[in-house]
Amino acid sequence: MTMRDFGSGSAGVPTLELKSPSPATGPDELGAAHVRGRPKVPNAHCFASDGKTMLFLVDHGAIFELAAPLAAALEPAMDCADRARVDHLLAGAALNPLPLPEEATLEAVPMHAISLAVAEKCNLGCTYCYAQQGSFGGAAKNMTLEVARTAIDRLLMDAGPGSKVSLTFLGGEPLANFETLRLATFHAREQAEAADIKIAFSLTTNGTLLSPSHCAFFEQHRFCVTVSLDGAGEVHDALRPYKSGRGSYHDIVTRLKPWLRAPERRCEVRARVTVTPRNLCLPETLAALMELGFASVQFSPMLFAPSGASEMQAADLAVLLEQMIACGETFERRLEEGRWYPWANVISTLQKIHRYRREAYPCGAGGGYLGVSAEGGLYACHRFVNDEQGKMGNIRDGVDSTRQAAWLAHRNVHRQEPCRECWARYLCSGGCHHEAIHRGRPACDYIRGWLDYCLGLYTRLLKRQPPLLDRILGDFPG
Repeated sequence: MTMRDFGSGSAGVPTLELKSPSPATGPDELGAAHVRGRPKVPNAHCFASDGKTMLFLVDHGAIFELAAPLAAALEPAMDCADRARVDHLLAGAALNPLPLPEEATLEAVPMHAISLAVAEKCNLGCTYCYAQQGSFGGAAKNMTLEVARTAIDRLLMDAGPGSKVSLTFLGGEPLANFETLRLATFHAREQAEAADIKIAFSLTTNGTLLSPSHCAFFEQHRFCVTVSLDGAGEVHDALRPYKSGRGSYHDIVTRLKPWLRAPERRCEVRARVTVTPRNLCLPETLAALMELGFASVQFSPMLFAPSGASEMQAADLAVLLEQMIACGETFERRLEEGRWYPWANVISTLQKIHRYRREAYPCGAGGGYLGVSAEGGLYACHRFVNDEQGKMGNIRDGVDSTRQAAWLAHRNVHRQEPCRECWARYLCSGGCHHEAIHRGRPACDYIRGWLDYCLGLYTRLLKRQPPLLDRILGDFPG
């Protein structure tokens, strides 16, 4: 049974009986939330939902409810990482499908999305910024229109008629170079239409420079706009001040409110929160940003900063998981009350479970998605701009196929440790490449704990309200 079948069916979750009972051995403890998801065997994972023990099969993405005798035998075997015993019990329950072969490593991927660092500079002084306060460690600079146009032409060159591509404007602060952004958008629209290619535009901004004319432009071209906000009021101001030290929250909200409250807004305007040890107040932040009227809110933990400032440590990640689960419980209550709660983290995770695929890469970085520096360099993603470890070529000569092939081979989840033996490997796919390369994987317990919770949430929603779950997963952008 595939996850898609499970997600769309109405019969509920099949219950597995123990056909060859054996006495349970070993400890039977779930532990705290932040260690509950720790890997025990690579092919399966047990989790709880509505007081029942559920089984997730990694290769096939299937979920089953375990009868009590089988759960009592299986969980201790998993706690002891007894792979042979686990396989024996699953075979006794007529549930021991052959493992699927590893997906082949990609060698080359046509480009279908780019981000332009149109302004390698910023007016804020966020100490944790991956772009080192906008300049990526170099001199502040703007991307020229010539570079932007050449990058766009390179993107469209790889795409055939009827295909879809994405163009994102980033920084630094992209609105610091709005004229290039504006003219580049016109160029991209014109060239894409001439080639019968569909193009989607997006932007990430700190919001401090946003004007009514900007909003009108983004509405005209149906941009998806993400605004970086790290909390409400003083919480945000402590993390994202102007370079002078003055807080930026009031200015951002003043500029955003008319747009967020516009009755016929065509743009998707989202909020993104970088979570650090200094703003671990997720339920309050989520409520405040929802109240402002954002189409969705997403939390992203700070795992690597070039300065080392505000990086999340193990204790911080444990608190983060507790607060994420608290937000998830709010999400679940709102759904039961028939109210929409557009929290991106939980919805995107439910989508991954529902549309389960054996994903060998966490994103398109280094493959179909590349970041473009102000000077026209091609990099694995926007976070690798001006970083030799992610260098992929340049817009004039195109992608360096040798570098790309080496990147895709090395970054495949089956080549990563400890990912190869982790039950969450196809839901996490090894995590952000930039963070893993520069800091390792300090958040594995947090990620697995969150996935464990979301598996439980998914099965509860499926049992209680399958039509609602299908509508939610279908309506929210993936």
